[in-house]
Amino acid sequence: MPQNSILQVSNLTKTYKSGESSLTVLRNVSFEVNRGASCAIVGPSGSGKTTLLGLCAGLDNPSEGSVMLNGIVLDKLSEDEKAKVRNQHVGFIFQNFNLLPTLTALENVMIPLELQNRSHPRKRAMELLEKVGLGDRVKHYPAQLSGGEQQRVSIARAFANEPAILFADEPTGNLDGETGATIESLILELNKTAGTTLIMVTHDLDLAKRTDRVITMKNGKVYTDSLRPLQTQ
Repeated sequence: MPQNSILQVSNLTKTYKSGESSLTVLRNVSFEVNRGASCAIVGPSGSGKTTLLGLCAGLDNPSEGSVMLNGIVLDKLSEDEKAKVRNQHVGFIFQNFNLLPTLTALENVMIPLELQNRSHPRKRAMELLEKVGLGDRVKHYPAQLSGGEQQRVSIARAFANEPAILFADEPTGNLDGETGATIESLILELNKTAGTTLIMVTHDLDLAKRTDRVITMKNGKVYTDSLRPLQTQ
């Protein structure tokens, strides 16, 4: 992997089989992403965007091809080893927030810190929740928070372990326009401040245009790949 590259995707193909039938959702996809870059993956439903994101993060295995993440070849690892890589190097933001309902906002953000045995996890979690504007909601449970507030908790949790790379899957998909715009700016601002690499699947073309690079998927292949120098956040 080149020194400045954090993600290298090589000839990825993903085929799902059911009995005698099969469905190929990704076909021979290859690209690299540099450290600190922000990249949006766009395209119509069924084009392979979320499948590609899952393969890049080691959440699923390709039928063919290889993924190298932060210098680590994922397809040679066991599931436990891949989980360890994600815990050490990766942050996630999901459309459905994926918060644990029985834990408070503070406790949800503390999870990745405690998994890494970080010192002062409560203090770090408090600082992140204050950064995302939830300093007064730390004791609230997810059900007591609005959708936008839950996504703020999710963002704080994603940055908790200081990830090298952040994967976001439709981070504003369940939010209204105004709330979504606020969340977009928050993600991009925190990402830029932390120097994290951002890979984001989105249907929002306006959001995609705020990233450094836009990869458009179509029929399981990379249709276009456009670099956007000197973005203004």
